Order: sequence, then C-alpha cells, then structure tokens
Amino acid sequence: MGNFSYFRRAKIYPMKKLLGTFSLLFAISTIAFSQIEDINQKFNREDAISHFRYLASDELKGRDPLRPEIELAAKYIAKEFEKYGAKELPGATGYFQSIPFMMSSPPKTGEIVISGERFTQGETLLVLSGNDLEGSFELVDVGYGMEEDYEGLDVAGKIAVSSVGAPDQMSPGALFSLGAQKAKIAQEKGAVGIVEMFNIPSVPWQLVSRYLNRTQLSIDQGEANELPYIWIKDPKNKIKSDMAKGKIEEARFMIEKKVNKPVEGKNVVAWIEGTDPQLKNEYILLSAHYDHVGVGEADANGDSIFNGARDNAVGTVAVINAARYFAENPPKRSVLLAAWTAEEKGLLGSAYFASHPLVPIKDIVFNLNIDNAGYNNTSIITVIGLGRTSGDQLITDAVSEVGLKAISDPSPEQGLYDRSDNVNFAKLGVPSPTFSLGFTAFDDDINQYYHKQADDVDSFDLDYAVNYWKAYILSAQKIANMNEKPFWFEGDKYEQVGKELYGIN
Repeated sequence: MGNFSYFRRAKIYPMKKLLGTFSLLFAISTIAFSQIEDINQKFNREDAISHFRYLASDELKGRDPLRPEIELAAKYIAKEFEKYGAKELPGATGYFQSIPFMMSSPPKTGEIVISGERFTQGETLLVLSGNDLEGSFELVDVGYGMEEDYEGLDVAGKIAVSSVGAPDQMSPGALFSLGAQKAKIAQEKGAVGIVEMFNIPSVPWQLVSRYLNRTQLSIDQGEANELPYIWIKDPKNKIKSDMAKGKIEEARFMIEKKVNKPVEGKNVVAWIEGTDPQLKNEYILLSAHYDHVGVGEADANGDSIFNGARDNAVGTVAVINAARYFAENPPKRSVLLAAWTAEEKGLLGSAYFASHPLVPIKDIVFNLNIDNAGYNNTSIITVIGLGRTSGDQLITDAVSEVGLKAISDPSPEQGLYDRSDNVNFAKLGVPSPTFSLGFTAFDDDINQYYHKQADDVDSFDLDYAVNYWKAYILSAQKIANMNEKPFWFEGDKYEQVGKELYGIN
C-alpha cells in the first residue's frame, strides 16, 4: 500500500507539470488566435480597397511631389487619420509636417570645358542644383568632399572637385543625401561650385542621365542651394588623375537660365498613445511613402499616368488601416504614423523628419517601413532586413498566422535595405526593416509594373492585398507589445550607432 502510494505520488507530479506546460502553450496559442481573429473581425475590406483605388486613381496624376495633385493625396490621408481617431503630433501643423523644398530645372545651356574636352548637359554633364555660372575657375581636388577632406585646402572663389558618394556609401540614396551635404560644406568653405566625378561602374550613366536630366527636388538649404552642384561622367577618373599630375588647373563654365523655385512639401503624421504606463513613452513608427512618379510619356495604350498602386499606394493604405485598428485597440507602446513625401526624389520626406523629428529619435524603438516594386508570389511577404533585429521573429510569426510566409531579401546585391526610407532611421540606430510585397527576384513580373503605367489597382490581386494589410497590422501589434525593447543583433553594421542612440553599454 505504501509503495503504491509512492508511485501514485511520483506520477502525479510530472502530470501536473505536463498539464502546466500544455496550459501555457494553450494560453499562448489562444492569445495568437485571438489577435488575428480580432483583426479579421474588425478589418473593413471595402473601406481599405476604397482607399487603395483613390490613392492610385488617375485623379491624383501619379502623386508626383512636383504636381498640385500631391496635395489631394496628403489631405486624404490626413482626413483618414483624423476620422479613425489618430491624434495630431505636437509640433506639426494639424496632421502635416511642412518641408521647405527647392525645385530646380535643368539649364537651357550647360557646358564645361576642361583641358579642351567639352562636357554638355544631359550627355556627359548634369547640373543638379544651384544658380547660373559663367567664367573660368581654378579647380581644387577635395577628395570625397566631406569636412575632413578640406583640411589645408583653399577653395575660396574656386571650384571644389570631388568623387561621388563616399568609400562605404555608394547606393543611389547615399549619393543624393551626401551630395546635399557636400554642397553645403563647399558653400561654407567659400567655393563657387562643386563638381563631382561620376565613376560608379554598377550604375550606368545613361540611366542616371535619363533620371536626373529633368526637374529635381531637394530640401532647401538656404544659401547652399545657390551653389552650382554638378556631376560629370568620368568613368576612368581621368580628370582627377590629370589634376594630380598638374595637367589640369582650371575649367571654363557656361551654365545659363537655370530655374530654381521654392516648393512646400508635406509629410502626413499622427500618433496613438499606448496603454502601458512605462512603454507608452516609446514609439513604434509605422511608415510608407505616398508619392510616386507622376505623369510621363504615353504607353502603347495611350496611358501616360503612373498610378503607383504597388509603389506605394498599397503601403500607404497599410498605414491608414493601422491607424484605424490601433486607434480602437491601442498596444502597450505608442504608435507613430507617417506617410512620407518625395521618396521618389531621394528619400527626402523621411530624411527631413529624421533631421527634424517631432518626437525624439531615441524614443522610436522600431520602424516598420513599407516600400514596394511589386510582387511575383502571393504566398509570401518579403521583409527587407529580416533576421537583423530581435523583433523580426515576431514579424515571421505574424505573417504565418495570416497564412503567408515571411522571407528575407532575395536580391541583396540590389542593396534594397539602404535604398528606402527606412535607412534614414537605421543609420541613426533605429531597427528598421521594410515590409514588402512578396518577391523572389527582380524578374519580368516585377518589371512589368515597376514605375510603369500598368501599375494600377485593376492589375492587383486584392485578396493578397488584404492579407498583406492584415499581416502588417499584426506584425506591428506584436512588436509594439514586446516586453523588451527590440534591437539589432550583434555584429550588424548599425548595432554600434544603435547602442549610442539608446545609451546601451
């Protein structure tokens, strides 16, 4: 009897432990089930698709930041934020963060002669910004044109000559953002212009010229915007080499009838307060750019409007849907909502917010950004940067609960992580993946619609769009409710700047 009692007691203990384990697993699965079920029940498919159709409609003329219709898109997004209950951010004007842009059109005449060789606008020369410039000027090699490169050099009244980008910054986005910095530095040093030598083999000059030999937009930097900022095609770096040998000392400039005009841009921003007494002081930033490329030459069907359903009306609608859901179901952390302008002009809207934040950057613990080129697989979601932060497994889980699979960047050679708005926050230390439509390669299915007139809602799988929007909301909810602050994994190139941002030893 005693022995039986012993064995009975011995069996009861592990059974209790086993039941406890089952109970814990059941509770976790029940929470996960209830989260997605709650989103499913409250998601309004009809309204979401209505937003989608409007933002990608012909009425908005492709949402070009240089066209007046961009104002209609901004007002529409702001109206939806307000209607759903998201609040105005302190420091904003209503739901807008105004941005001082400078619009700069190509010169009527653009020509530089260096050692007898003539460089002409649109062919081997691009005048990107600044005023007219005529005359012969001494050239000074300033390396990459950063502050430290000017040590011991006198460029007053002269032309600063630099290489594009920087040794570790050669992405298209970096070229633009660094160019603005370099122009400001050159102006402060007294230069009358800055000429950058373009010699990046991976970026064809023909593509660059076609894209940049038209009206450009930049953030107004005051007097620095008056300084001529120029690119010259020099694939073999011959000009700087000849300068070093003393073969070239000056150049003759003829840049005439350049038009510069100030333009106001608008980021659309809002926030939703979190529920946790401590964690509500931290923000998860949910963002997408709402601009596109506007109107261009007509295609074979006579369509000249680039509607931008994939790039990036679908992402903008995801943020609007998130505003609706989280205003009614706030998570532990506060939610910062942002629709960026002028991403297509060089990530300008997000760059302005990052340098003029309406909440301290150190209080933003995660940025779940959206940008897209298209999709070729409706069973997946491609997360650019997946696997780089401690919050990423929750994104994978959320996508799985919607019935899809999350995959990481299938085309790392494209450098996509550093080519979208997320990079403006990542380089400050904020973990910032981009939540993209499912693609496994940049193939014909992507190129068929990417920056094409055919990219409209009628060509979009709307069942997939709905799943994509739900997965985004659930991913954001899980990260906003994390007990621990999400952070970069050890060894990531942004880990150190993240530690400096958040004061991590």
